[in-house]
Amino acid sequence: MTRVVLREGESQENLLKRFRKQVTRDRVLSDIKKKRFFVSNSEKRRLAMRKAKRRERRRKWRAEHRQRRY
Repeated sequence: MTRVVLREGESQENLLKRFRKQVTRDRVLSDIKKKRFFVSNSEKRRLAMRKAKRRERRRKWRAEHRQRRY
């Protein structure tokens, strides 16, 4: 659980800002979004493969464009 303590002389706005940063850093919202619906193991594998293929395509595209520049 994310917890932020009010520092001496700190405004409520700054406290809220630090809380939001901490929640983002702890990936609380992304975990909640992932667990919102059940996803089977086969579906997880399929999504992981899709993500890997996309990552590989991007890597090739970037390498290709770097070579064209020079």
